[in-house]
Amino acid sequence: MNSIDGIIALLSKLPGIGKKSAGRLAYHILESDRSFARLLSEQLASLHDSIRHCSMCGSWTESEPCPICADSTRDTALLCVVERSQDVRVIEESREFRGRFHVLGGLIAPLEGINPDDLAIGSLVRRVRQEHIAEVILALNPTVEGDTTSLYIQKMLQNSPVTITRLASGLPVGGDLEYADRLTLSRSFRGRTKMGA
Repeated sequence: MNSIDGIIALLSKLPGIGKKSAGRLAYHILESDRSFARLLSEQLASLHDSIRHCSMCGSWTESEPCPICADSTRDTALLCVVERSQDVRVIEESREFRGRFHVLGGLIAPLEGINPDDLAIGSLVRRVRQEHIAEVILALNPTVEGDTTSLYIQKMLQNSPVTITRLASGLPVGGDLEYADRLTLSRSFRGRTKMGA
């Protein structure tokens, strides 16, 4: 395997990048200025050194706590629960939500070996109790795993004095937050529904 094949093989392991796209990326890097390739490699090499999980919400950050958790203008009574850190970015870009976030780090998926203890659900329950959260918004993808996780969180918080809602209209079943447009997300936040009886 030569160097270009090696780069194509590595790039094709990225989500959403097939072998053809990986080839286009590899040749683009090769045909670009050498300084671009050097800068790209330096940024990739330092990624794990400069970015870590926020101790409060679990999102990726360079500062501790992250800028969202450190922002005193945000509504501390609202907590939006998401699956991944990239969901925080998507919701922030909608400019519809001004509360804080909690990143689970995945969804309950027993067939894949992901159980509630593998996720940040315990720390979510602690946050709700310690931070006097009034509303938990479940912004999880409308899939079987997302619904299972939502129901589990609802059960874990049933004895807490908190309203549990979930995003509503606009998000298709089986869809992914990452691909939702700003208007769809805005409508979903405004039309969120209360969970349970």
